[in-house]
Amino acid sequence: MEKRKLSAKIFMMCCLALIGILAVPNTAYAKKITSDRQVEKLAKKEVKGATVVEVDKDYEKGNLVYEVKLIKGTKEYDLTYRASDGKLIEYDMEELRVRPSSKKVMSESKCKKLAKKKVKGAKIISIGLKYDDGIEEYKVKMQKGSKKYELEYHARTGKLIGYQWKLTLKTKPGHSGYIGVERAKQIALAEVPGATVTKAEFDNDDGVPVYEVELIKDTWEYEFKIHANTGEILERDQDSIYD
Repeated sequence: MEKRKLSAKIFMMCCLALIGILAVPNTAYAKKITSDRQVEKLAKKEVKGATVVEVDKDYEKGNLVYEVKLIKGTKEYDLTYRASDGKLIEYDMEELRVRPSSKKVMSESKCKKLAKKKVKGAKIISIGLKYDDGIEEYKVKMQKGSKKYELEYHARTGKLIGYQWKLTLKTKPGHSGYIGVERAKQIALAEVPGATVTKAEFDNDDGVPVYEVELIKDTWEYEFKIHANTGEILERDQDSIYD
């Protein structure tokens, strides 16, 4: 009789354990993004009260990503999520209504203080004053760990009108045939000797693997799109920093 009770007890414990195992969610799978609806929920949670206006899929360094555009008030947001684990890898905010001001242009040192307060512990890589649609803006580039930041401040009011950070991704296996970002930089610098590289990254442009390289020299900004396999320059753009 005691043996029968013990056997029944063991059986019940095994059943409860099995139910517990089945009830535990597969967290790795739960984080993976497989639909637009999933990524919309993540984006709305990140920017509460915003409206999703567009969702798109793309590849970045061989990683499938979801790109979400949102609007909240006078601000536009562009968020990029890695599909494999649902991680937010890029955040971009832009103020759509920037008004001119008669205030005095703030100093570069004051702008640096604002940037350091916004991104604590980050290192300032570069800072420059430029004009955009008649508005003086300070553009500040920073880095902290594996994140690169770009902040834009209204030079007269000190208001943050643009804020972006991007996580540096590793190229997925299978891209060993690419020329590499350093080679892409060399190709771009050969076109503009003496320039300084401000950005260089891999991208997938409508199915074509490319390196996007941005440079600055004197009062000019240059942007190149270089084929990741062949090193051929596919696009070249040149703009004055005062435009």
